[in-house]
Amino acid sequence: MSATLILSLLIGYFGILVLISFLTGKNTDSYTFFLANRKSPWYVVAFGMIGATLSGVTFVSVPGMVRDAQFSYLQVVLGYLAGYFVVATVLLPLYYRLNLVSIYTYLEQRLGFWSYKTGAAFFLLSRTLSTAIRLFLVASVLQLAVFDEIGIPFAVTVAVTILLIWVYTFRSGMKTIIWTDTFQTGAMLTAVGVSIWVVSDELNLGFQGMVDTIAASDYSRVFNWDFKANDYFLKQFFSGAFITIAMTGLDQDMMQKNLSCKNIGEAQKNMFWFSLILMMVFALLLMLGALLYLYASAKGIALPERGDDVFPFLALNHFPPVVGIAFILGIIAIAYASADSALTSLTTSFCVDFLNFKDRSEHERLRLRYFVHIGFSILLGLVIFAVNSINSQSLITTVLQVTGYTYGPLLGLYSFGLFTRRQVRDRYVPAICVAAPVLTYIISANSVAWFYGYQFGFEVLILNGFLTFVGLWAVSESGSTEASSKAVDL
Repeated sequence: MSATLILSLLIGYFGILVLISFLTGKNTDSYTFFLANRKSPWYVVAFGMIGATLSGVTFVSVPGMVRDAQFSYLQVVLGYLAGYFVVATVLLPLYYRLNLVSIYTYLEQRLGFWSYKTGAAFFLLSRTLSTAIRLFLVASVLQLAVFDEIGIPFAVTVAVTILLIWVYTFRSGMKTIIWTDTFQTGAMLTAVGVSIWVVSDELNLGFQGMVDTIAASDYSRVFNWDFKANDYFLKQFFSGAFITIAMTGLDQDMMQKNLSCKNIGEAQKNMFWFSLILMMVFALLLMLGALLYLYASAKGIALPERGDDVFPFLALNHFPPVVGIAFILGIIAIAYASADSALTSLTTSFCVDFLNFKDRSEHERLRLRYFVHIGFSILLGLVIFAVNSINSQSLITTVLQVTGYTYGPLLGLYSFGLFTRRQVRDRYVPAICVAAPVLTYIISANSVAWFYGYQFGFEVLILNGFLTFVGLWAVSESGSTEASSKAVDL
């Protein structure tokens, strides 16, 4: 594929995003930026959330992991379904009842000032790191496919990548993102469908032949019942459930989209339909991964050692140009669908949770929001450079590890607030939420020696949340407290 073709594709793609931004950016204010005036159609939110949830990391890592993990990732996906049910039936009703803009204001009402600030800070840390990892992926692909050829350094690629996101999100935020995510999810699903169709055709397989060939291959194993294995079923299932509760239900980015729906009923319909569609998309990505490895085996192609490199390597070098175009379109669509909403949610959380927006005039809000939006854009760029210097493993594994260590304190805080009536000594909460991830890392690093060969995987999130919960219990006292039902306005 020529650099000119890919650049033309990029220009056309971002032209559409800017057009959507222009059409949705009229008569906007801070309430529009944060919650799209609570007028988002639930079915549009549900479809767009697919792209925001998956990210470019998933787009390349899930097909690439089939070689080593087969279809065992579906065990995690089954856990996702359980987690989304909890989010829809427990957390969403709470957020709507309290009329929240930032979901972390619940922590202030239930536990106290320092609990609130600690929860919001951990979200900012986790979302900044995970978004930078995802943007690093798309910047790396664009560097390999286009910018190396025309002599543009990686630093410029990163700057352009972030600038493009800023351009179409800085005016109307969530109101624009609801619709750009929908477009980008459609582009990603088209890319996956085209890739599966072309690879199957290259192998002379019809639909039934494709299904039968994958089922008969060594890649189709789903369940692992070895208790000590990293991909043991119950470990994967419960990890998936808690990852979903943390990364969706306790994440300002994902909940901000749900809170833009008209009411709780529509938000719950969005969540249920979204989770079912998401499971089917994961199944398609795993099927694509199996087909990639079967194709390479049939053609005698030596594949890259890293699973993350397999899909881009084959798409850009061995398949017809239509697959290369589909891959570039898909990776751009899915990466930007995740990153643009993350930048908006980071801006929202910092403005609402740390700058006391409800006490400021709209003119002050607008000015500060622009500065914060620019500030997080620059921060993401700096973190991407750091990721570029230290990354050495599967990016989806890196993202889930970041989740385990940074969302664990949030899981503990919300669990304590929702399922106990105890009053915590608020001033000790920051220290507990820092200590829990440190203890989690120590236990995980020594688990093989301490627990008869047991290896921690994604379930470090559960351990982290449990340690946070225990720490909160230790500095709490009995007493009946409830989150205030008072509405929280901007």
